[in-house]
Amino acid sequence: MPLPPDEGAVGDPTRVHDGPTSNDTRELAARFEDEKPGRVLSGPVGAVFTGITLAIALLALWQVFFPLPQGSKYYLIIFLAGVLPMVFLAYPADLRLPRWRRPGTDLAPGPAPADPAETPDAAERAAQGPTPADWLLAVAALLSCLYPVLPVTLGAGGGGYDAFLDRQGLLVPLDVAMGTVLLLLLLEACRRTTGWILPAVCLLFLAYGYYGGLLPQSWPVAHAGLDFSQLVDAFYNSDSGFYGTPLDVAASYIVLFTIYGAVLDLSGAGRFFVELSAAAFRRSRTAAGRTAVASGFLLGTVSGSGAATTVSIGAVAWPILRRAGYPAERAGGMLAAAGVGAILSPPTLGAAAFIIAEYLGVSYLQVLGWATVPTVLYYLGILLSVEIDARRSGVRPVVLETASAWRLLARFGYHFLSLIVIIVLLALGLSATRAVVAATVLAAALSFLDRRHRLTPTRLVAALSGGVRGVLAVTAVCAAAGIITATTTKTGLGPQAAALLVGGAQAVSSDPAVVLALTALLAAIALSLLGLAVPVTASFVIGWVIIGPALLNLGVAAPAAAMFVFYFAVLSEASPPTALAAVAASAVTGGRLVPTMWQTLRYALPAYLIPIAFVITPAGLGLLGIGGPGRIAVAGVVVALSVAVLAVAAGGWLPGVGPAGAPERLLGALAGLTLLWLEPVPVTVGAVLAAAMVAGVLVRRGVAGRSGASSTPSVNQGEETQ
Repeated sequence: MPLPPDEGAVGDPTRVHDGPTSNDTRELAARFEDEKPGRVLSGPVGAVFTGITLAIALLALWQVFFPLPQGSKYYLIIFLAGVLPMVFLAYPADLRLPRWRRPGTDLAPGPAPADPAETPDAAERAAQGPTPADWLLAVAALLSCLYPVLPVTLGAGGGGYDAFLDRQGLLVPLDVAMGTVLLLLLLEACRRTTGWILPAVCLLFLAYGYYGGLLPQSWPVAHAGLDFSQLVDAFYNSDSGFYGTPLDVAASYIVLFTIYGAVLDLSGAGRFFVELSAAAFRRSRTAAGRTAVASGFLLGTVSGSGAATTVSIGAVAWPILRRAGYPAERAGGMLAAAGVGAILSPPTLGAAAFIIAEYLGVSYLQVLGWATVPTVLYYLGILLSVEIDARRSGVRPVVLETASAWRLLARFGYHFLSLIVIIVLLALGLSATRAVVAATVLAAALSFLDRRHRLTPTRLVAALSGGVRGVLAVTAVCAAAGIITATTTKTGLGPQAAALLVGGAQAVSSDPAVVLALTALLAAIALSLLGLAVPVTASFVIGWVIIGPALLNLGVAAPAAAMFVFYFAVLSEASPPTALAAVAASAVTGGRLVPTMWQTLRYALPAYLIPIAFVITPAGLGLLGIGGPGRIAVAGVVVALSVAVLAVAAGGWLPGVGPAGAPERLLGALAGLTLLWLEPVPVTVGAVLAAAMVAGVLVRRGVAGRSGASSTPSVNQGEETQ
């Protein structure tokens, strides 16, 4: 993230010092990640934590080139055994009991603080070290994770890895007990890192697996029923439970990319990206808005987190936006939308993108290819909204005093090399894991070109440890997601839920095209609601196993279905009433929260609509780069037109012409939605409606011009220009 100016800095892009300081930015970024804030560990405990996380990082790097001979599941067991205990050391329990009034006053509990994270008690807990209970839970996590591989016979249990696998489907009581302990510890780890909702969802699936046999068998979601030992076996000793694909992705891919991001950030790349964005647009009338958007895109290559990117760019861009005259809420919406784009932007997409590659059995490079055109369209929509807002709201030009973009590129452009190396190595057929390790080594070596950010051994250890710390919450979520996937697999819930979803659409119409469109709409609503409750990674996993089959059964291609679920899972960070990125932006700008959320929704509008175009027609595959140059070009141009007219409809202004009234905005909204149906007739209708919108704005401008000329015939030319 951007660092404060220091000796030898290329330039301060804002020359404004009333925004958040660097320390404030780091604290906000930690607070508004997809997880709850953790402890600040120091002293002997901090040294132990750093040592263990460093060992985990080295193990993950070793596994890339010299895989453990026992297989990938053995590695996942060791990885989880290292990570899960660290969760209990790094994240406090944060259980707040009601505060009862003194006897004789009132028996009702006192009101809870509006924001517990702001209370002195919360700050004190964050500064304190682990409690004895935390150490006890860490030891229990270590034992329950290592139990399957410990070569110690304990009655009928234990006996080592092979013996444990041989008991699959026939667990002994000790196996069930240890699996139950691990189940409870994972739920507690998720509660500590993400809150109560994801553990509640996991418990709901667990209850469905156990009590589903008591449902009337005529119900579509009823099943034969599973006893508790069968459920624990599915979670603890199968490839679809705790040690399933989500954890495999976290341990094999995400941890390496978080290490890479930490190395790239400490090498000064974050600061360079912000300064380059400011330099590129310093002579533009809309320099403030463009800088915020471009910074979000570039910083997304480092963080891969919407809320963290929002805070990082907000620390620098908010003072510029304020000087330009942006209201706090509108600026916050812009920052949040640009930050959310970080999870959608190659080459480091969000964690769910790696799960897509594993589920579909494709290379990560293919997933990056699928995301390229939608990313361009997403940022096109934001940039158009920035241009419209600047003209409609009378934003003031701001002079950004920074070095030229060419000078910055000549001096610090090497920060792009490691990103380019990832793409080149993937294109040459190298695995994503080896590509990112090579990029990490290159970024560390290039850091010595800047004496302020060179990765000395101490800073390299900090980067490796910080990268592992960044994956603690994701690992807990991915392992707990095994409860959902294993229950869905054992009970057959996925096909049953898909049939219900399609059946709801078929109750409205029997036309296949209408059924597909209604199913996509219902799926979008369901995924949006799901994303409000659980983190992005868990939202994708649940959406894929429940909603994915519905789309696949209707003939939607697997890439389109997967990217559809991915986009709506990501958009939870921009969706009211939770909108984590908007909350982070509001904290930076000081704007009102709810208006900031609605502004975020307006800026991010294309991201909600473009995924629907993936699935409702085969031509939508062109947006994913599938189907040849002709299909890709046509789909890209048509949807770009859709994004443009929707931006005009949302912003109420046609760039280069003037304001759009309610009739023109309605025509624009209808045109934009119609153009998403990538078939000849809807595209023609949408183009006609878009032309009608433009004509209406031109007529309105002519009428306004004649009216203004007749009422103020002596307007000074200088005033008109101004």
